[in-house]
Amino acid sequence: MLYLEVFGMSEIKVPELGESIVEATVGTWLKGEGDTVEAGESVVELETDKVNVEVIFEEAGTLSSIRQPTGQTVQVGDVLAVIESVQTQQPALGTSGDESREWQTKDVDKSPLETSQREVTGSPLGGAQPLDVHRLPPRATPAMRRAGLQQGSNSATDAVLEAKLPKAVEENKGTRQEVGLTTNSSPTLDARALAVQTENLASPREERVRMSRRRITISRKLVETQRTAAMLTTFNDVDMSAILDIRKRRRESFRELHEVSLGLMSFFTKAVIGALKEFPRLNAEIQGEEMILKHYYDIGIAVSTESGLVVPVLRDADRLNFAGIEQQIASLAKRARENALELSELQGGTFTITNGGVFGSLLSTPILNGPQVGILGMHKIEERPIARNGEVLIRPMMYLALSYDHRIVDGSEAVRFLATVKKLLEDPEQLLLEG
Repeated sequence: MLYLEVFGMSEIKVPELGESIVEATVGTWLKGEGDTVEAGESVVELETDKVNVEVIFEEAGTLSSIRQPTGQTVQVGDVLAVIESVQTQQPALGTSGDESREWQTKDVDKSPLETSQREVTGSPLGGAQPLDVHRLPPRATPAMRRAGLQQGSNSATDAVLEAKLPKAVEENKGTRQEVGLTTNSSPTLDARALAVQTENLASPREERVRMSRRRITISRKLVETQRTAAMLTTFNDVDMSAILDIRKRRRESFRELHEVSLGLMSFFTKAVIGALKEFPRLNAEIQGEEMILKHYYDIGIAVSTESGLVVPVLRDADRLNFAGIEQQIASLAKRARENALELSELQGGTFTITNGGVFGSLLSTPILNGPQVGILGMHKIEERPIARNGEVLIRPMMYLALSYDHRIVDGSEAVRFLATVKKLLEDPEQLLLEG
């Protein structure tokens, strides 16, 4: 007995994306039109200003149509695609098992090319002429196109191109002859012009690339911060000799004990927290005509990823020891580069640290990560001559930069804050006391 499947149509909509996120950009479609979707399988990836979100469909079915193309801006509730889902199976009366197999042989097991051939020329067994692919090229389904791309080429498209190539060459020849006649140019000049055109087509001098949702949000946020905050920057330098000595002596034992490297960031996080306790307005934010002073220390650590800068937050960093800080920073950085961070891990920081030194920056002016009012910029460690007690010594030095919002942080306060960070870094034993 033949069983017929009864299908229903379901819509895939943009889900709730998290607090304060109302729109996203359609990123990568993980499935194409005509593809089978298993229950619980990801269908499309959405880009938000904070993280990428995979949209999952909970029923099995076939992706019938894509309503939002890649790059489209969508809002919560918008329809992304339509799924033709299998709902029930019902027996078809009057059919036998043999008839079912015959139906499957005739209508299911045929390839798209054979089906098109039968529709255009009649039954293949009826003596009709073979299908002329030059006259009627086969249409590649999304699944066929994707399979071809995974193999390094699109076989269906290649067949069409091969069929059209001789005609295109002849038309191109005719175009070249017409250009030569209308411009009254010599054959040599025509050849040179054609060579220039061919070179420009092969390697365009300009390329238009759409910015990712994260990059768009970053640009808007930075411009908004510069427009609304009275941002100033003060600078200092720090002798890194003591910290580098500790790292050299303790690196192996620290790794064996805690299974993580002893980096610079734990020292800087501890030093910043010590300074914030002394100058609390750098751990605040402005709301209207009020200052919100925060008596907790959620330190944002800037991480560079392929799609832009993100700032995951180290929660209650003042309660962590050196190993805890290094472990959490390593985990956050790894998941940031894998686009695996949760939205909650990117929200609510009170102060930010950014390290341009990993890219070789000697000195820079960091931009505030609003609504925060302070950000510390680290830079490259470089040996420089300094004067100590009437002698010139070579020391590993690093420039520090503190950008702050002058609306609630006075200049003298910012300078003293940075001087405190410098003092704690040059005498790391104080960090243990602060901890």
